[in-house]
Amino acid sequence: MRILVTNDDGMHAPQLIPLIECCKKYGEVFCVVPKNEQSGKSHGIELHSAFEAKRFDLCPDVTAWYVDSTPADCVRFAILGLHEKFDLVISGINKGLNIGTDMIYSGTVGAACEANALGVNAMAISVSPDDYPNATAHLDKAFTFIFENVLFDKNPIYNVNLPASPKGILITRQGGPYYSDDFPHIGNNMYRPTGTCVYQSSDDISLDTDAVFSGYISITPITFDRTNYRVYDTLKSLNK
Repeated sequence: MRILVTNDDGMHAPQLIPLIECCKKYGEVFCVVPKNEQSGKSHGIELHSAFEAKRFDLCPDVTAWYVDSTPADCVRFAILGLHEKFDLVISGINKGLNIGTDMIYSGTVGAACEANALGVNAMAISVSPDDYPNATAHLDKAFTFIFENVLFDKNPIYNVNLPASPKGILITRQGGPYYSDDFPHIGNNMYRPTGTCVYQSSDDISLDTDAVFSGYISITPITFDRTNYRVYDTLKSLNK
């Protein structure tokens, strides 16, 4: 298996090399990551300006590039620019959970969705900031579960979130809001977004939010297709 590793925390992210070492157990690893942190860039891409892309030394036996653009552009550059072929894209390990509705903002998830748009299976991996130093300690559990249960035969994209001391693994669905922002005025017509946790438990561990905060590894099958098929099936009779 040939694996592309990317992230949204940039080329100097502390968990980049540990993630690559985990991935080496499953195949050949190729790495393309943003030059700088790109958190919150979602699925954004550069359409109008040239950007820098350059090889750099990262770790033995791994070809690594940085791209001065978004995580989605890292995937695009690897596949469309370098014309490399991959069986799987792994995006992460993100320093911060990507759960509930917050995943729509995530550059980590955006890179995984871009991989799917280009025909490659993908998973996004995230962990809470407090647990980030130990993020890879339980990663093999998630990988083993995903590969032994051939989850990619059932869906092309998974969003994986790791708690500190997992007591199990759950297949989950997207929960509600995790963070929101206030915008305090800091002077000179400037406003600074300030994140506030708004998570409220639903006591439902089928949700990614509740599963993670209950101590489970959350694996959520997600989709690039934004069609609401329930409404589509209801309304398509209107077509003439």
